[in-house]
Amino acid sequence: MRNVEQLTDVVTFHGEGPVWSLEWGGLRFVDMHAGGVLTLRDDGKVDRITVGKVAAMVRPRAGGGYVVATEKGIALADDLTAAPTREVRLTDRENERMNEGGAAPDGSLYVGSMAWDGSPDGGRLYRVTPDGGTEVVLDPVSISNGLGFSPDHTRAYYADSGPGRIDVFDVDGGVLGERRPLVTFDDDDGGVPDGLVIDSQGALWVAVNGAGQVRRYSPDGELLETVEVPVPGVTACTLGGPGLTDLFVTTSREGDDTPGAGAVYATAVDVPGLPVLPFAG
Repeated sequence: MRNVEQLTDVVTFHGEGPVWSLEWGGLRFVDMHAGGVLTLRDDGKVDRITVGKVAAMVRPRAGGGYVVATEKGIALADDLTAAPTREVRLTDRENERMNEGGAAPDGSLYVGSMAWDGSPDGGRLYRVTPDGGTEVVLDPVSISNGLGFSPDHTRAYYADSGPGRIDVFDVDGGVLGERRPLVTFDDDDGGVPDGLVIDSQGALWVAVNGAGQVRRYSPDGELLETVEVPVPGVTACTLGGPGLTDLFVTTSREGDDTPGAGAVYATAVDVPGLPVLPFAG
């Protein structure tokens, strides 16, 4: 059993999307429904940039700055410490908001969505190319969540929390190809797959929302390890730290008054992660 440490105070209502990048000095994550992009400083304090109504995920940009998914699209910042100055709209559907995603090996950005009311099939998965082009890749999805690429960039793993399933795609140059089910959750799992990250052995670390766990699966879907977190609303995870062997976990206090819900947790792991892929736009 790994010893999980509470790393921060309760700093989010619905923490999500942790990402480690030396470009911005370590760990960033979002306070989704408060529209906040948060940075964990070395002294344990947290800085906050407000970007709007929603901040669904954040990634570094290859040319500097960051990109953040907002309510209806993405916003681009040239300065790591400032609010975004440009937007790319992805949807005008009233009940739809962005939720999660990630950058691809070709420099494009995948951004998933869901319905505000959580209704089934209310979301999509979008792709934004470095030149600003947009396309719908999957339609419909229910609650589009974690997305990560294998170390050799030939596979992508994707979680849709609505049906409780993790799928695997063949990948060609960053473009998603054939889709196959990998892991299906049922009532005995006690939760649904949420955010995920891939380590250097190609294994998936998956936040299991509702179960208070992060689970590690092999590339073929075999359960390898379970990490217990002391709050049920585990939302997402990433690997970071000096050797990429620290597992960081975000949590939510949405509908949960458990002490410590909304804090960031961490534990050391044996297999390092991978450097985060930046958005080339």
